[in-house]
This record gives sequence, C-alpha cells and structure tokens, in this order.
Amino acid sequence: MLRKIVHIDEDKCNGCGLCIPNCAEGAIQIIDGKAKLLSDNLCDGLGACLGNCPVDAIKVIEREGDAFDEEAVEMHLKSLKEQPSSTKNTIPQNMGGCPGSRMMMMDAVEEEKNTPAVKSQLRQWPVQMHLVPPNAPYFKNSDLLITADCVPVAYGNYHQDLLKGKSVVMGCPKLDDVSAYIEKFVDMIQSNDFNSITIAFMEVPCCMGMIRALEQAMDIAGKSVPVHRMKITIDGQMVEM
Repeated sequence: MLRKIVHIDEDKCNGCGLCIPNCAEGAIQIIDGKAKLLSDNLCDGLGACLGNCPVDAIKVIEREGDAFDEEAVEMHLKSLKEQPSSTKNTIPQNMGGCPGSRMMMMDAVEEEKNTPAVKSQLRQWPVQMHLVPPNAPYFKNSDLLITADCVPVAYGNYHQDLLKGKSVVMGCPKLDDVSAYIEKFVDMIQSNDFNSITIAFMEVPCCMGMIRALEQAMDIAGKSVPVHRMKITIDGQMVEM
C-alpha cells in the first residue's frame, strides 16, 4: 500500500542514535554504525524521530510499504525486553556507533605543583535543564551559558573561561528528550531579556542536538539574542565557531 513512512539517508547518518529513544515502536536500530528502519510494519509514519537528528538524515516520505501493524510492534517491543543485555547492542563498545560513546583513553596530564585552588563561579542553583524555572530571577538581563553535561569535565578552565559572570543551564541532548529542551528554551527566551547566549558543546555529533534545539526555540520565540558557539574537543581544547 502507498503510505507515509520514515526514510533514513545512510550517507548522511553518523550513527549517533538520537532518533532511537524517540521511536516508541522500537523500529530503528543502529546496525553497522548506521540507523536503520527494521521493518516497514513497525513504523507508524508520524516522524517522532525527525527532530532529533543533528544531520537531517531522517524524513517522512510516501512510498509503497507494508501497513503499520500494532500487534507486530507489541511483539517486537516484548522481544526487545526479553533480549539478554549482552545482545541488545550489537556494536562493539570501543568502535562504531555514536562517536560520543566510543571509548578512548588520553595521556595523563603532568601534575602542576603550587597551583592555587580555582574558585567556583557558580551563582545559582539548580542548573539542570529539567529543574531550572524559566522565569528564575537570576536569568533576568543576564548572559546565559547553555552547556552540555560533558563540557565541564572535558574543559579544564570551564569556570573562568565560560561560566564566570553568567547564568547557566546544562543538559545532554543524547540522553534527554530534545523536544522538552525546545519548550524550556522558548519559555526562557520569552520570559527574560538575555544580553547574550553562549552555548558550549562537545565536538561529538550528538551534541549538535543542543544547538538545533536552541535555534528552533529562538525561531518559535521570535526574539533575537546574540549567540556565541564554543566547541570543546575531547582532549580539552576550546574552539569558537
């Protein structure tokens, strides 16, 4: 039958896996480092996975395909739950799949002696995206820092170079529902007159979801705020984009 169904462009797909948690039917899996639709009858064609792809590799098209089968979905989800944990992820942990979860080790840094303790520049609490109230008083007329969870761990001078003098929210677009981020950003932008927004993100592809969420939120909110993009490499370097 002719119907709407998800199409994944494997040439664009980077294997980040952001689409998988948003597919309630479990119709998408990472196979050989690429997201793949397992079966036509598992896809409802509604495209819940679309907005979380950082490289625009997913779209809904109209083509011939098997009808959506709710019973098949139930059986598929049941089989996924019954799988031994060792077989749920067929990608070796140290290669393939999302670059953001690929294992690696860096050389140890020589200990610096007689270095004074660095003071925290945090001026508020809470900081997690899901916990901060969008109309919190510390956001009013502030310079906002949006930071991916891994950034403070990867970048040694985080407090002085990024956090100092700013309000902050943090989260992980790979592990969280990005649509909730968009809603929170819209509320924050509409409720506050930010002087500027700095977004600090890791170089891994899945972190681009944070930038996309902010861009969509600014379009929805209809307000223009200067945005500075700071990319942090896994080895702890900062690059302004």
